[in-house]
Amino acid sequence: MLGALLLGIFVSVLVVQAYINAEFTADHKETEVGDQAGVPLSIRGGGPIVNTTGGQETTSRLPARTIALTFDDGPDPIWTPKVLQVLKENDAHGTFFVVGSQVARHPELTKTIVDDGNELGLHTFTHPNMQLLAPWRRRLELSQNQVAIARATGVHTNLARFPYSSKTEAIDETNWKIVKEAGAAGYLIVVNDLDSEDWQRPGVDQIVHNALPAGDTSAIILFHDAGGDRAQTVAALAKFIPMMKARGYRFTTVTEGLNLGIAEQAADIKAGRGPESASVIPALPLNPAAAAGDEWRGAALIWTVRLADGLVYLVAGLFLMVGLLTIARTVLLLALAGRHARQRRRPDWRWGPPITDPVSVIVPAYNEKEGIEAAVRSLAGGDYPTIEVVVVDDGSTDGTADIVEGLRLPNVRVVRVPNGGKPNALNTGVALARHDLIVTVDGDTIFEEDSIRRLVQPFGDPTVGAVAGNVKVGNRGSLVATWQHIEYVIGFNLDRRLYETLNCMPTVPGAIGAFRREALAKVGGVSDDTLAEDTDVTMALCREGYRVVYEEHAKAWTEAPTTLEQLYRQRYRWSYGTMQAMWKHRGAVFDKGPSGRFGRVGLPFLALFGVALPMLAPVVDIMLVYGLVFWELKETLIAWLGMLALQLFTAAVAFRFDREPLKPLWRLPLQQFAYRQLMYLVLIQSATTALTGGRLRWHKLNRAGLTARPDTPPPPPAPAGAAVAPQVHGWPPAPSEVPAPRQQARGRAVAPPTTPAVPSQAHREDQAHREDYDLPHAGSPPR
Repeated sequence: MLGALLLGIFVSVLVVQAYINAEFTADHKETEVGDQAGVPLSIRGGGPIVNTTGGQETTSRLPARTIALTFDDGPDPIWTPKVLQVLKENDAHGTFFVVGSQVARHPELTKTIVDDGNELGLHTFTHPNMQLLAPWRRRLELSQNQVAIARATGVHTNLARFPYSSKTEAIDETNWKIVKEAGAAGYLIVVNDLDSEDWQRPGVDQIVHNALPAGDTSAIILFHDAGGDRAQTVAALAKFIPMMKARGYRFTTVTEGLNLGIAEQAADIKAGRGPESASVIPALPLNPAAAAGDEWRGAALIWTVRLADGLVYLVAGLFLMVGLLTIARTVLLLALAGRHARQRRRPDWRWGPPITDPVSVIVPAYNEKEGIEAAVRSLAGGDYPTIEVVVVDDGSTDGTADIVEGLRLPNVRVVRVPNGGKPNALNTGVALARHDLIVTVDGDTIFEEDSIRRLVQPFGDPTVGAVAGNVKVGNRGSLVATWQHIEYVIGFNLDRRLYETLNCMPTVPGAIGAFRREALAKVGGVSDDTLAEDTDVTMALCREGYRVVYEEHAKAWTEAPTTLEQLYRQRYRWSYGTMQAMWKHRGAVFDKGPSGRFGRVGLPFLALFGVALPMLAPVVDIMLVYGLVFWELKETLIAWLGMLALQLFTAAVAFRFDREPLKPLWRLPLQQFAYRQLMYLVLIQSATTALTGGRLRWHKLNRAGLTARPDTPPPPPAPAGAAVAPQVHGWPPAPSEVPAPRQQARGRAVAPPTTPAVPSQAHREDQAHREDYDLPHAGSPPR
């Protein structure tokens, strides 16, 4: 709900931003002059000031030898001050037809225009073609500009000029209707006598020439103080004003010039030179005070514009940051992961002397009847010399333990414990294991025949404390599972090459990992402080100075979620648990030695590329949608396709490293529009849960089970009458049932095997409902 609310607010602000930036391109189509039959001839041949207020239909000109300089499209923070400076130096004033959105952005500059004795007029709020707008939108364009001016300057204006207008001769029936609408609202419409055409930047002399009135006639002249480089305009004004003053011209604002004409008309009538029926028109006020209500509405409008601008600047900055981080991550991946791959391909590469020490495989299992048989057979039938498989049944209610016992495999034994969570089951299995090399496996995972042998070979290096294997998606039939296959190859296995090179591996996956017993004992076993127990214990090992490495040839096939709901639950737990583990080990940032190295390199790297970058990644899609709707379609598509090409290249490299066929990558573009958005929601919800201190339950996924791989021969069953591996029945076990471990594992969730176990808090709370695996909590939120 919070994510939906934030998204709604964000989209609304972006729409406001698009509106105030006039990004609705359909509004800006220039139109040809249409039918003029309905426009009075007195208007089409009249002066540049059109008055339709109070039902009138008249026009006015300025008195002879009078020039009103008018400036459109501002205020502009660069060019408007320079124009004002030229006017001040030449003791001249002008009329600035301002765009409301620019007024909202530069209220102080707008007030400076008025304080210098100049006049303001409306040039709409977003500079659209008024002919293409609905009546309500036309009224809004004028009223919003008016209240923005009121807030910025405290004044009101009676003048308006429409974008794309020119002279009275060009007024057609459509424009005439709009002019009369504005007149009904009390506005005088101001067009121009002369267009300097400075917007074309034809050169200073040409601009001056275009602005010259014929003979001693008056003129309202069009210039621009915004919309691009106006250096020629400033230079032309500095030349034009002194030249025209030398010819006897005076410079006024539009209202001052109109009032001069009214005064001359009144003098003519008084002297009997005018028509007897003529009446004296009252003079118009220059920059009259605005209504208090308009100022308050203007304040709300200006703050809305500032909020929209600020948000877009923020998004643009985040977009730039995401781009830089993505490029940096890609470069690091290609450089360091490539170095890792080249190193492993060398003919002389060895971890050390071959490892043949016996191995204990721990399989924590809760309600895994669908896949436990195939998993256990693949583990027990490996080509490694001595394999002990310990299946820890974590209070299953579906007969998981019975299935394993029914296999009667000589090197497999079952331990039954009350439901206490996965960390408790792992620690129990480690405590009861006979050997010092420990392999941990999920109950839905199938190993290849050589996986265990390859997985433990890195222990030939005495500095290695744990090994991460290569997790593969075994059920790739559905689209959702295929997307996860792509993610596993790119996001997990390629990243692990990078992390090993940096010596800051954050996670040994629960599906396939190997540990030295002494290393686990040193960090206190597998903790249940977090929902990501595999990440938690790996970080603890890194802080203790052990190397954690990646063995790409040790492959495990796991069953990935096949529905979006199941996937969401799994990734929610993963991301939340990772954040918990990072918070738990935050002290490493200030540590020295190996722990300090992990804190200086591993945690910042994971925070930057594992949390921050994925959480910021939505701005790429937001900018894509925004660009497709409001910006240039071609440039937007080129930018997005460039990002996609970079991802495809990275994916191709990762698939080549893993010797995977490239065919699934054709689904990658579609993944950008569905799968990635789901991961955004996961991260947002995980971060919200972490920040609010919420507790997350462990969500048990629905399993269909994987079949054993054809290259994994089943182990032979135990001979008739022969005893299978010892089993532990009941809890706590009798001392005679428990083999003495070489070293006792430590962990808050497990008591020594010779004493009664202490169930976890979650078990005590939910023992009555242990058939629902969603209920037990695996840890507390970060503190």
